[in-house]
Amino acid sequence: MSNVFMVKKVFLILVLLLGFNGWAFADEVDDLKQQCETNNGSGCNSLGLMYQKGIGVKQDDFKAVQYYQKACGLDIGDGCNNLGLRYEGGKGVKQDDFKAVEYYQKACGLDIGTGCYNLGLRYDNGKGVKQDDFKAVEYYQKACGLDDGSGCYNFGFMYYNGKGVRQSDQKALEYFGKSCDLRDQKGCENYAKLKKLLN
Repeated sequence: MSNVFMVKKVFLILVLLLGFNGWAFADEVDDLKQQCETNNGSGCNSLGLMYQKGIGVKQDDFKAVQYYQKACGLDIGDGCNNLGLRYEGGKGVKQDDFKAVEYYQKACGLDIGTGCYNLGLRYDNGKGVKQDDFKAVEYYQKACGLDDGSGCYNFGFMYYNGKGVRQSDQKALEYFGKSCDLRDQKGCENYAKLKKLLN
Protein backbone atom coordinates (compact mmCIF):
# COMPACT_ATOMS: atom_id res chain seq x y z
CA MET A 1 0.00 0.00 0.00
CA SER A 2 1.52 3.36 -0.99
CA ASN A 3 2.21 5.97 1.65
CA VAL A 4 0.03 8.49 -0.20
CA PHE A 5 -2.90 6.07 -0.15
CA MET A 6 -2.29 5.27 3.53
CA VAL A 7 -2.25 8.95 4.52
CA LYS A 8 -5.37 9.70 2.47
CA LYS A 9 -7.11 6.70 4.04
CA VAL A 10 -6.14 7.77 7.57
CA PHE A 11 -7.24 11.35 6.84
CA LEU A 12 -10.60 10.18 5.46
CA ILE A 13 -11.15 7.95 8.48
CA LEU A 14 -10.33 10.87 10.77
CA VAL A 15 -12.77 13.16 8.98
CA LEU A 16 -15.51 10.53 9.13
CA LEU A 17 -14.88 9.92 12.80
CA LEU A 18 -14.97 13.64 13.53
CA GLY A 19 -18.41 13.83 12.01
CA PHE A 20 -19.76 10.77 13.82
CA ASN A 21 -17.81 10.25 17.01
CA GLY A 22 -15.38 12.80 18.41
CA TRP A 23 -14.50 10.44 21.27
CA ALA A 24 -12.72 8.07 18.94
CA PHE A 25 -9.99 10.64 18.30
CA ALA A 26 -8.34 10.26 21.68
CA ASP A 27 -7.66 6.60 20.92
CA GLU A 28 -6.56 7.40 17.36
CA VAL A 29 -4.14 10.09 18.55
CA ASP A 30 -2.71 7.75 21.18
CA ASP A 31 -2.31 4.97 18.60
CA LEU A 32 -0.56 7.29 16.15
CA LYS A 33 1.71 8.67 18.87
CA GLN A 34 2.69 5.14 19.80
CA GLN A 35 3.34 4.31 16.13
CA CYS A 36 5.45 7.43 15.73
CA GLU A 37 7.43 6.69 18.90
CA THR A 38 8.29 3.27 17.44
CA ASN A 39 9.54 4.95 14.24
CA ASN A 40 6.51 4.32 12.07
CA GLY A 41 6.88 7.29 9.73
CA SER A 42 3.35 7.07 8.35
CA GLY A 43 2.03 7.43 11.89
CA CYS A 44 4.22 10.52 12.38
CA ASN A 45 2.98 12.04 9.13
CA SER A 46 -0.65 11.35 10.05
CA LEU A 47 -0.11 13.05 13.42
CA GLY A 48 1.38 16.01 11.60
CA LEU A 49 -1.76 16.26 9.48
CA MET A 50 -3.96 16.07 12.57
CA TYR A 51 -2.06 18.90 14.27
CA GLN A 52 -1.94 20.94 11.06
CA LYS A 53 -5.71 20.69 10.58
CA GLY A 54 -6.74 20.54 14.23
CA ILE A 55 -8.49 17.19 13.84
CA GLY A 56 -8.93 15.47 17.19
CA VAL A 57 -6.24 17.71 18.71
CA LYS A 58 -5.75 21.42 19.21
CA GLN A 59 -4.42 22.91 15.98
CA ASP A 60 -0.67 23.47 16.37
CA ASP A 61 1.64 24.32 13.46
CA PHE A 62 4.76 23.76 15.58
CA LYS A 63 3.75 20.22 16.54
CA ALA A 64 2.76 19.53 12.94
CA VAL A 65 6.29 20.50 11.87
CA GLN A 66 7.84 18.27 14.55
CA TYR A 67 5.90 15.24 13.34
CA TYR A 68 6.59 16.01 9.66
CA GLN A 69 10.31 16.31 10.47
CA LYS A 70 10.31 12.89 12.09
CA ALA A 71 8.32 11.38 9.21
CA CYS A 72 10.69 12.86 6.66
CA GLY A 73 13.69 11.63 8.66
CA LEU A 74 12.15 8.16 8.38
CA ASP A 75 11.95 8.58 4.57
CA ILE A 76 8.20 9.14 4.36
CA GLY A 77 7.97 11.27 1.22
CA ASP A 78 4.63 12.82 2.12
CA GLY A 79 6.16 14.02 5.38
CA CYS A 80 8.99 15.65 3.42
CA ASN A 81 6.53 17.31 1.03
CA ASN A 82 4.39 18.52 3.93
CA LEU A 83 7.51 19.91 5.59
CA GLY A 84 8.41 21.70 2.36
CA LEU A 85 4.96 23.28 2.33
CA ARG A 86 5.45 24.44 5.93
CA TYR A 87 8.74 26.13 4.99
CA GLU A 88 7.23 27.60 1.83
CA GLY A 89 4.37 29.17 3.76
CA GLY A 90 6.20 29.92 7.01
CA LYS A 91 3.75 27.87 9.08
CA GLY A 92 5.31 26.62 12.31
CA VAL A 93 8.76 27.53 11.00
CA LYS A 94 10.47 30.62 9.64
CA GLN A 95 9.64 30.97 5.94
CA ASP A 96 12.60 29.64 3.93
CA ASP A 97 12.50 29.00 0.17
CA PHE A 98 15.81 27.10 0.25
CA LYS A 99 14.58 24.69 2.94
CA ALA A 100 11.33 24.21 1.02
CA VAL A 101 13.35 23.18 -2.05
CA GLU A 102 15.46 20.81 0.06
CA TYR A 103 12.39 18.98 1.34
CA TYR A 104 10.66 18.94 -2.05
CA GLN A 105 13.82 17.38 -3.51
CA LYS A 106 13.75 14.65 -0.90
CA ALA A 107 10.02 14.03 -1.43
CA CYS A 108 10.53 13.82 -5.18
CA GLY A 109 13.48 11.47 -4.70
CA LEU A 110 11.10 9.26 -2.70
CA ASP A 111 8.71 9.27 -5.69
CA ILE A 112 6.05 11.57 -4.26
CA GLY A 113 4.39 13.24 -7.26
CA THR A 114 3.34 16.37 -5.40
CA GLY A 115 6.93 16.81 -4.21
CA CYS A 116 8.13 16.69 -7.82
CA TYR A 117 5.36 19.09 -8.87
CA ASN A 118 6.28 21.54 -6.09
CA LEU A 119 9.94 21.29 -7.08
CA GLY A 120 9.00 21.95 -10.71
CA LEU A 121 7.12 25.07 -9.61
CA ARG A 122 10.22 26.27 -7.77
CA TYR A 123 12.37 25.95 -10.89
CA ASP A 124 9.62 27.42 -13.07
CA ASN A 125 9.37 30.51 -10.85
CA GLY A 126 12.95 30.74 -9.58
CA LYS A 127 12.03 30.54 -5.89
CA GLY A 128 14.80 29.06 -3.75
CA VAL A 129 16.65 28.00 -6.91
CA LYS A 130 17.85 29.65 -10.09
CA GLN A 131 14.99 29.79 -12.60
CA ASP A 132 15.44 26.93 -15.08
CA ASP A 133 12.78 25.88 -17.61
CA PHE A 134 14.58 22.61 -18.37
CA LYS A 135 14.62 21.58 -14.71
CA ALA A 136 10.97 22.63 -14.35
CA VAL A 137 10.09 20.37 -17.30
CA GLU A 138 12.11 17.51 -15.78
CA TYR A 139 10.22 17.67 -12.50
CA TYR A 140 6.79 18.25 -14.05
CA GLN A 141 7.40 15.21 -16.25
CA LYS A 142 8.38 13.08 -13.26
CA ALA A 143 5.33 14.33 -11.31
CA CYS A 144 3.10 13.42 -14.24
CA GLY A 145 4.71 9.98 -14.45
CA LEU A 146 3.79 9.57 -10.78
CA ASP A 147 0.16 10.43 -11.64
CA ASP A 148 0.11 13.93 -10.21
CA GLY A 149 -2.57 15.80 -12.18
CA SER A 150 -1.09 19.24 -11.53
CA GLY A 151 2.29 17.99 -12.72
CA CYS A 152 0.70 16.76 -15.97
CA TYR A 153 -1.11 20.07 -16.40
CA ASN A 154 2.07 22.10 -15.97
CA PHE A 155 4.00 19.70 -18.22
CA GLY A 156 1.36 20.27 -20.90
CA PHE A 157 1.53 24.02 -20.31
CA MET A 158 5.30 23.94 -20.91
CA TYR A 159 4.66 22.24 -24.26
CA TYR A 160 1.93 24.72 -25.09
CA ASN A 161 4.26 27.67 -24.48
CA GLY A 162 7.46 26.02 -25.71
CA LYS A 163 9.23 26.58 -22.38
CA GLY A 164 12.07 24.10 -21.83
CA VAL A 165 10.72 21.91 -24.65
CA ARG A 166 9.94 22.33 -28.34
CA GLN A 167 6.47 23.87 -28.67
CA SER A 168 3.85 21.24 -29.48
CA ASP A 169 0.11 21.68 -29.33
CA GLN A 170 -0.35 17.90 -29.70
CA LYS A 171 1.88 17.15 -26.68
CA ALA A 172 0.14 19.91 -24.71
CA LEU A 173 -3.20 18.34 -25.57
CA GLU A 174 -1.93 14.89 -24.53
CA TYR A 175 -0.78 16.09 -21.11
CA PHE A 176 -3.82 18.30 -20.51
CA GLY A 177 -5.86 15.15 -21.24
CA LYS A 178 -3.85 13.07 -18.76
CA SER A 179 -4.24 15.85 -16.20
CA CYS A 180 -8.00 15.79 -16.76
CA ASP A 181 -8.03 11.99 -16.40
CA LEU A 182 -6.35 12.55 -13.01
CA ARG A 183 -9.21 14.91 -12.05
CA ASP A 184 -7.35 18.20 -12.42
CA GLN A 185 -9.98 20.81 -13.36
CA LYS A 186 -7.52 23.14 -15.12
CA GLY A 187 -6.38 20.20 -17.23
CA CYS A 188 -9.96 19.47 -18.29
CA GLU A 189 -10.66 23.10 -19.13
CA ASN A 190 -7.48 23.55 -21.17
CA TYR A 191 -7.93 20.21 -22.90
CA ALA A 192 -11.39 21.30 -24.09
CA LYS A 193 -10.17 24.75 -25.21
CA LEU A 194 -7.14 23.43 -27.08
CA LYS A 195 -9.09 20.57 -28.66
CA LYS A 196 -11.59 23.11 -29.98
CA LEU A 197 -8.79 25.33 -31.37
CA LEU A 198 -7.11 22.41 -33.11
CA ASN A 199 -10.31 21.21 -34.82
